[in-house]
Amino acid sequence: MFDAHPAVMIGIAGIIAYFIGNISPSTIQARIHGIDIKKEGSGNAGTTNALRVLGKKAAIITLVVDILKGVVSVLLGWFLAGQLGAICCALMVMIGHVWPVIYKGKGGKGVATSFGALLALDPVIALIELAIVALATLISKRMSVGSMVGAILMPVVALIRMPEFIGPAAAMALIVLIKHRANIVRLIHGEEPKLGFLDKENKERQK
Repeated sequence: MFDAHPAVMIGIAGIIAYFIGNISPSTIQARIHGIDIKKEGSGNAGTTNALRVLGKKAAIITLVVDILKGVVSVLLGWFLAGQLGAICCALMVMIGHVWPVIYKGKGGKGVATSFGALLALDPVIALIELAIVALATLISKRMSVGSMVGAILMPVVALIRMPEFIGPAAAMALIVLIKHRANIVRLIHGEEPKLGFLDKENKERQK
């Protein structure tokens, strides 16, 4: 710990976490290949669109780096300002990922980065959330549904496990829902595509 007022340290940690969140592995990889990922596929700078536009290797790199952004940011928060610093960094790294100033506010949906943040903040919360997302995804056959259900239930899990995190958890959940608003519209109209490897009906039609 440094010899400074706790609020100052929390602020410093939060700012650093925000800029860590600005790192966009999918955007960087796409640019290496001469592609603007914001103009390809869904236009989202996340793992799913990286898979769609750049392939499996790029998607795996994107997923791992996005998770690590959350882990590193929260660990930094713990180091600089204890639990409150870690909680602040969990929210700020997600905001930095979703609305990165470096990329003019055009980032990803924050699911992987928020998972990494939860993993460092409280592994139990992270694992519960992972189970919720996986179950909802398997039932609906849509990653967007899994992500949104996980987001909606995150404040509930936080209330049970870490009450002091409920405010930031609610904010993170709201951000996920805002970033999925296009998915919500498609779901309402029955136009949201299913995950290919879970869509048995589509596979049967293609045979």
